[in-house]
Amino acid sequence: MSFLEGALDGTPGLVSVSLGRLGAPPAYTRSPDAPHYAASTMKVAVLVALHRAADAGLLDLDAPVPVVNDFASVGGSRYTCDPGYDNEDEVWRRLGSSAPARWLARRMIVRSSNLATNLLIGLIGLPAVAGAWRAAGATGSVTARGIEDPVDLDNTVTAADLARLLGGIATGSVAEPASCTEMLDVLAAQEDLAIEVPGGARVAQKSGWVTGVRHAAGVVLPAGEPPYVLAVCTTGAPDGVIARLSRLAWDARKELL
Repeated sequence: MSFLEGALDGTPGLVSVSLGRLGAPPAYTRSPDAPHYAASTMKVAVLVALHRAADAGLLDLDAPVPVVNDFASVGGSRYTCDPGYDNEDEVWRRLGSSAPARWLARRMIVRSSNLATNLLIGLIGLPAVAGAWRAAGATGSVTARGIEDPVDLDNTVTAADLARLLGGIATGSVAEPASCTEMLDVLAAQEDLAIEVPGGARVAQKSGWVTGVRHAAGVVLPAGEPPYVLAVCTTGAPDGVIARLSRLAWDARKELL
């Protein structure tokens, strides 16, 4: 996998990578445990926590959830989300009404809805999200607050942990098999295709971005070939790094051990 190292020579900023066959140790890593601001990749942990709660009988994914824009800060105050900072309008159109948790979860991933994310965190609680990270074997990722909570705490991820989390969904180890299948289908419907592969191969992925930060993690499922997991976190790197690495990983997929 040395060609991947050469592909990043001279790239400014911090680029973290974890690449390997599904269910196997990574074949290539680069700063895999370096912490990055999470951006929207933390929404995968919220998704897993939601399904784990449903698996445990703690909630019904089809029960209505009030759609409000008023949230408890971990600092003890209240805060709201800015609709201009969101990528998704459908959830906002239901403000003052309700929506099923399952539908909110899909909008959280497919269109990266911030409002849906906070509604679901309010439903299950941050300790449940921490439990999802632990179930995946994560060691350095923290979901400390909801989106836009003004408290001075950051949500952080590592490439290694994102690979573990996505891999855990694809192998059915972080929740019940039916829940993992459903989560994989939702991730495969994400509209921001940060991990690019040719030929229409299925990719279950989640991306995240804010100014200066761009991440993506996903499971690539080529037809008739073994699947693999790719997670890339970039801070201060130029645009195009994830697309370039995803194409290189695709070209080298048969060499993965």
